[in-house]
Amino acid sequence: MTNVHTTASSAAPRTQDGEDYRLSLPNTARSAGVARHFVASLLTGPAHRAIVDDARLCVTEVVANAHLHTRTSLIRVHVTVGREQVTVSVADDAPWTAPMAGGTSVRPRPGTAQECGRGLILLEQLALAWGSDVCGCCTPSHKAVWFTLAGTAETAA
Repeated sequence: MTNVHTTASSAAPRTQDGEDYRLSLPNTARSAGVARHFVASLLTGPAHRAIVDDARLCVTEVVANAHLHTRTSLIRVHVTVGREQVTVSVADDAPWTAPMAGGTSVRPRPGTAQECGRGLILLEQLALAWGSDVCGCCTPSHKAVWFTLAGTAETAA
């Protein structure tokens, strides 16, 4: 089962060419900060300067969600750095706690000071596309929440 939400064109955001990087983290409160620094350290090219802050924010939110809402022992971060796009995937061992991409259940009600659900709204606002994959065929073993960010035409040239 795959949930995909596209905030722009859905032209295969996760099948891009690029360099792949992986990081495995223990499920601790520090993991979000470590993942944030890891992703930022990979975005040093001119095409990525405009999206480094968005990447930091998005990966922090997704890793923090894995930490807060699962009992997984490891949080795995996979980053594909392409020429103009970056895709980050965060996996944990809790396949049935997938977020609802674009669903109304993640949106705070107007006029409330709701504390939960804002991170996924950030993904929707900042990412070219995002979604979640439940992996493991007949016996799901884990899920991955991913997002793709793209530099602007001016910065990618």
